[in-house]
Amino acid sequence: MAEAHAAVAFSFNVTPEGVDVKYNHEAIKAVWFSGVHSWKLRFIRFKNRCVNILYPAPPMSLFLITALVMGLQLYTERDLSCGAVDYAASFFPECVHEQCELFAALVFGITVWVAYVLVWRYTLKLLFLNHTWMYSPHGRMSLPNKIWVVIVNLIKGTKPLLFSFQAALPKLPVPSLRSTQKRYLKSVRPLLSDIEYDRMSKLADDFFGGIGKKLQRYLILKSWWSTNYVTDWWEEYVYLRGRSPIMVNSNYYGLDVIFVHPTHIQAARAGNMVYAFLKFREQIEHETLEPQIIDDPSEPLKGEERLAALTAGERVPWAKARKAYFATGVNRASLSTIEKAAFVLVLDDVDYNFSAEDQDALSDFAKAMLHGNCYNRWFDKSFTLVISANGRVGFNAEHSWADAPVIAQAWESNIALDLESEGYTEDGHCKGELSSRNIRPIRLQWDIPSECVDVIESSLRTAQAIANDVDLFIQVHNHFGKGIIKKCKISPDAFIQLALQLAYYRDAGKFCLTYEASMTRLFREGRTETVRSCTVESSAFAKAVCEGDKSDEELKKLLLKACEVHQTGYRDAMTGKGIDRHMFCLYVVSKYLGVESPFLSEVLSEPWRLSTSQTPHSQMNKINLAKYPDHVCTGGGFGPVSNDGYGVSYIIAGEDMIFFHISSKRSCAETDSKGFAKKIVAAMADLRKICGQ
Repeated sequence: MAEAHAAVAFSFNVTPEGVDVKYNHEAIKAVWFSGVHSWKLRFIRFKNRCVNILYPAPPMSLFLITALVMGLQLYTERDLSCGAVDYAASFFPECVHEQCELFAALVFGITVWVAYVLVWRYTLKLLFLNHTWMYSPHGRMSLPNKIWVVIVNLIKGTKPLLFSFQAALPKLPVPSLRSTQKRYLKSVRPLLSDIEYDRMSKLADDFFGGIGKKLQRYLILKSWWSTNYVTDWWEEYVYLRGRSPIMVNSNYYGLDVIFVHPTHIQAARAGNMVYAFLKFREQIEHETLEPQIIDDPSEPLKGEERLAALTAGERVPWAKARKAYFATGVNRASLSTIEKAAFVLVLDDVDYNFSAEDQDALSDFAKAMLHGNCYNRWFDKSFTLVISANGRVGFNAEHSWADAPVIAQAWESNIALDLESEGYTEDGHCKGELSSRNIRPIRLQWDIPSECVDVIESSLRTAQAIANDVDLFIQVHNHFGKGIIKKCKISPDAFIQLALQLAYYRDAGKFCLTYEASMTRLFREGRTETVRSCTVESSAFAKAVCEGDKSDEELKKLLLKACEVHQTGYRDAMTGKGIDRHMFCLYVVSKYLGVESPFLSEVLSEPWRLSTSQTPHSQMNKINLAKYPDHVCTGGGFGPVSNDGYGVSYIIAGEDMIFFHISSKRSCAETDSKGFAKKIVAAMADLRKICGQ
């Protein structure tokens, strides 16, 4: 067993001479500061919980309303309680009547305040049920919606906390069976022949008119009982119960800014980025942590160097190895340390040099963030922050805990703090002075037997096969951006989705089921819903462009119609009218009941050959591109969902630039990420020409 004194705070041995006690001062210091931070965090959480319980009423309102009600009750002739205070006081002896009356008035005042809070909270919840503003034309809001915005702002107050709105958010509604049937059949119409469509219509009629009604009743019951009828099942069955590797298949990545290389010193960039992430986390939990570890000269122990490959391979071998080799002793303690950490920091030993002109180097950097060498990322962790030897930065994120917009918000905050607030000295080091509370890192200890090493090597081989099969290319589209698209009076997202449909049709000669992720954060515990971007209208437009027998004016009408339909579909998904999560939950209920549905089995097995997602560049307006135009983030991406399809993530970076992260599998002879990127560029140019820009 490997031993190191720094691994424990203290140890002792019983000898004939007595008890020999050994301590590690650095470890004891770390324990002390950890305890202090823990108690501070408990107090802050308690305080925030109290404030959130009161929301939307300000804390002072409890005192003011209670004092006002008690004053009016006790010192005026008006009986606000309708006799309740006097009735409650009458049960006590005359000698304490005044004190009891005072107490009863206090209870009545608190009751009035609770009623006040509940009325305001449920008023806010009713207001949040209104989604008509989502369907307003861009830049033109109706008078009722303007009034709605004013009322919401008045009720919500000026400084709500992060989780203040949770109790006021409405539940995600369960769509009706008929609306889901209608939308589903419309979404698959451009993908099926007349015979295939008639067959699918019959399957849908049999399901929605038959067993679907029974499944729907269970789903409605679940929606009444739970805060969100989708999220817990989605997290469990889509993310947590899957046994295939999460590297590439589930995890996603994010990249550095492209035009700025603020420092070539790895430690300095790591220091600023860790500090920035912890400052962001402090805004959520008020907790801090300060690692650094570059100068450690010790060699990895047996099996230690490739240990993280267990998190990259199949899930079952990792689960068995965890139970067999990591359930006791130093292995359990070290694994617990990793899993309790805020995140994992990886200091890569290679340089990454890329630019907007060198898209191949940028693509190599993206692959390094997506899977690395398959054992230098801890893929089970919420996210792994990666710093290259020359100070470039990126991350790899596990999907179950949060969707991309969540960590994108943290990334935005980090980049802004790193580049615009903290910055670096002229020689590339962090600004500021060293803290007197500099806590030395503690090396984790492992005892890895040969049998476990064999499992690690097997997982590594599995992961390497997956990584080697990834064909990833980043297309820097700097011909135009959202500035030109907005002149076309088209939603930038709809414009890009239509370009993707046109590019895929040219690439494959057919249309495919297309997945675009949208958020359901308007509802409590909402995560994602699917926008089916391949529509009757989008396919009609793409065919018309390729046939070449229509004028630009006719094509523009088809384009505008397709974009309008896409926007409606996106808004429907965001406002709880999507179909895919509904059908997923119906399928889960059918499995619990042991009911087989040919319709659901076929729907849930349909491949998403084009899986797309937009990464927001700025959600909090912290990256000021007007002031710092070079602080353009490259965005992030993910692996292909289908073996014979593409994964496309895109980020609209300012007015004149869009990044496309395109992934596919090398083993598929029908796909080529770089070739598809060229078709996207061509399709974007065609849409611009059609719009007359």
